[in-house]
Amino acid sequence: MLIRKPADLHYSDVTPKSVYQNRRRFLSGAIAAAGALALPFRARATRLDGVVKSKYTLPDKITPKEIVEGYNNYYEFGTGKFDPAKNATKFVTRPWTVSIEGEVTKPKTLDMDAILKLAPLEERIYRHRCVERWSIVVPWIGFSLSTLLKQVQPTSKAKYVAFETYFEPKQMPLGKYAGIDIPYLEGLRLDEAMHPLTLLCVGAYGETLLNQNGAPIRLVVPWKYGYKSIKSIVKIRFVEKEPPTAWDRYAGFGETPGEEYGFYSNVNPHVDHPRWSQAKEQRLGEEMTIKSPTLMFNGYDEVASLYAGMDLKKYH
Repeated sequence: MLIRKPADLHYSDVTPKSVYQNRRRFLSGAIAAAGALALPFRARATRLDGVVKSKYTLPDKITPKEIVEGYNNYYEFGTGKFDPAKNATKFVTRPWTVSIEGEVTKPKTLDMDAILKLAPLEERIYRHRCVERWSIVVPWIGFSLSTLLKQVQPTSKAKYVAFETYFEPKQMPLGKYAGIDIPYLEGLRLDEAMHPLTLLCVGAYGETLLNQNGAPIRLVVPWKYGYKSIKSIVKIRFVEKEPPTAWDRYAGFGETPGEEYGFYSNVNPHVDHPRWSQAKEQRLGEEMTIKSPTLMFNGYDEVASLYAGMDLKKYH
């Protein structure tokens, strides 16, 4: 059982000010209840066949799936950690299409069946580090995003890749209380998006993604803070200039957008969040009194060359 000290993270530490005011503090020991909240939707996940083990796999202990399924950030379905598991059960994820456009020679709109035929599905055991200082280890299922992006042949002007999540007020009535601009936007530099570690994800724990985990298709970028791994993608656009992102536009507790959440958002123990240290993290499902040192790039040293010569404190 997880026991969270009252002096540890507060709800106000991890949620936009407009959302958390007049609401409860972060629940003590709440992770233990995650399994019960995930159960109503469990029956709708389906087994994924033909999944192969990937070389991009860590030996870390996998986080229990009831935690990953019940403890989520997905503000369109509520700002509490357990809200998405309760509120996303009726989210319709089929039929589903993803448009790929912008600076490309062959723009396309693909449905999920077409996307799933692009490459064999791989299981990759990745670390996931949240900006809020907690972390998990998940056996995600998918294939490198580059496989999809190569289908449209980016032009020489393409320097960044912008992503947009699905938003429909009737299915997501709590979205108006999200405290951030939606639809949710994210972006990567082109070389980041094409890196083989960047995963186009369609499942976890041997099954299709649950709604609260970003069904039917999301990103997993393991060396960046978790909010970069955008959920429920409907649009991908190649652009020449750095695209806006949901958290980069958020002004936080100050007056300047991007003050708390920069575009790159690489896991970096040497760059603190304005309201807390990033030097250590807590692995969910393990003893809460033990905090492990945060690893640079979340331990994915193979991406360091992408940022050679950059000031990673300035470009955080």
